[in-house]
Amino acid sequence: MPVYACICAAVTTSQVEATILAGARTVSDIGERCFAGTGCGNCVDRLEELIEQSEPSSESVEKLPQSA
Repeated sequence: MPVYACICAAVTTSQVEATILAGARTVSDIGERCFAGTGCGNCVDRLEELIEQSEPSSESVEKLPQSA
C-alpha cells in the first residue's frame, strides 16, 4: 500500500522522492512537477522534510574523496 505525501493530489512519498532526485529543490519545484503541495497545504512540512532528507549532510560531504 502506498504512503501518500500529498492526499489532495494523490502523490506518494516515492513519487516526491523521485521528483527530488530529478532536481526539485523546493516545495514549489515539487508542486510544479507532480502537484504535491498545491492543494490545502497540509503536506508542505512533510515535503520540506523529504527535501532536507535528500540533502547530503556535512559529514557525508566531508567523507567524499577529493579529486586531484
